[in-house]
Amino acid sequence: MFNWIFAQRNNGKFLLRIEDTDKERSSREYLDSILNSLRWLNLEWQEEMFIQSENSGSHKGTAETLLRSGSAYKCFCTPDMLDLKRMDAQKKKIRYFYDGTCRDLTPEEVSGKEESGELYAVRCRVPEGETVFEDVIHGRTVFQNSEIDDFILMRRDGTPTYQLAVVVDDHAMEISHVIRGDDHLSNTPKQIILFNSLGWKVPVFAHMPMILGHDKGRLSKRHGAVSVEVYRERGYLPETILNFLLLLGWSPGDDREIIGMDEAIGKFKLEDTSKKSAVFDERKLEWMNGQYITSLSESDLANRLKPFIDSDKNLARIIEEKGEEYFLPVLSLVKPRMRLLTDFSDFGGYFYIDPSEYDPAAVKKHWHVPSLGKEFEAMEYLARVRLSMMDCEDFSIESIETGIRNLAEKINLKAAQLIHPTRLALTGWGISPGLFEVMNLLGRDTVIRRLEKAISYLNKL
Repeated sequence: MFNWIFAQRNNGKFLLRIEDTDKERSSREYLDSILNSLRWLNLEWQEEMFIQSENSGSHKGTAETLLRSGSAYKCFCTPDMLDLKRMDAQKKKIRYFYDGTCRDLTPEEVSGKEESGELYAVRCRVPEGETVFEDVIHGRTVFQNSEIDDFILMRRDGTPTYQLAVVVDDHAMEISHVIRGDDHLSNTPKQIILFNSLGWKVPVFAHMPMILGHDKGRLSKRHGAVSVEVYRERGYLPETILNFLLLLGWSPGDDREIIGMDEAIGKFKLEDTSKKSAVFDERKLEWMNGQYITSLSESDLANRLKPFIDSDKNLARIIEEKGEEYFLPVLSLVKPRMRLLTDFSDFGGYFYIDPSEYDPAAVKKHWHVPSLGKEFEAMEYLARVRLSMMDCEDFSIESIETGIRNLAEKINLKAAQLIHPTRLALTGWGISPGLFEVMNLLGRDTVIRRLEKAISYLNKL
């Protein structure tokens, strides 16, 4: 997202590269997930998608160039040999470094091993000194080369490692800026060493802080971290996801929580990105999603809801039968209460389907209220509301409200003591949009039928 915003801000190009040289961690399923997520978030890339494995010839050719220049060397150490050295380091509780066994082999020794059929990896010959670069976010960053292992460029099976492939591909794609997470900071000096060894221009690097879980640990699956597609399935809007992630790493300079991408592009400066990791708070994400849902027009919200409604064939059929002229007013009433698109079946479903059950907490609170000094006779009051609604002349919002308030005054109750039990009878829930608006939209016949159903339910308790 930050790469996309930065490109938009600077009239640049946002390019997409699929890094699939590690076959065990690459699959069509993962690729489809990446593409679907980017498209859903409207993070469209320019130029043709770059598939890293299709550039394997250049990776191998570059490794040969580094070997010829002496910036790399062939390593014949077997995995078993390296594992033994690694385990020995662990026992001694010291950091494992490749000990350079093959670093200074003579040309004759190398030829002899190759002729005998020994497999080899290609390692970078890390130079002495230090590697310094100016990170846009962190400023001047220095790594001592003595702390950098002679890292592998080509594996024994002839496939390139990440370090080599990204440098070759960044050069081929003419990448000017690399914006990525802090977890890649330790990779940067290795890649700069390769750029310098090849005489290629080094891109500008910007390393952003990682997102943290609620326990301040790095966000992972144990915090509930899932793919973008799962947030889509949960009923989040793409605008929400972008807005939320934007504010985890950057601020427009005020306390606003809602900011669109167009405005963000106009204000964005990469150097203003936060250096401090932010906590991923899903409760705040839900709140923000509710704000975006409320801001949608009814017709836009209807389009967004379609895949969720279609998953319930019975509800979808009834909604289609009642038509758009009923659906849009329903959305107008329920959208201020929705946090997720999946909330519609709870907050809007009762406009189409009679409640099959009643929220137990609301039943205890509104149909049985010992605080009144006696068991609350909900049946009696619902019956009185039913009669009042039958006599209601035009069933407008105003006449419904007048009828219920007059009834409450007549039987010496507060209006709320009728409103809450009636809401539960009509919706199955203890909360809803304004009761009078709900009743008006449901219509007299539905209101009478549901009141009778609730009275029958209470009679059986």
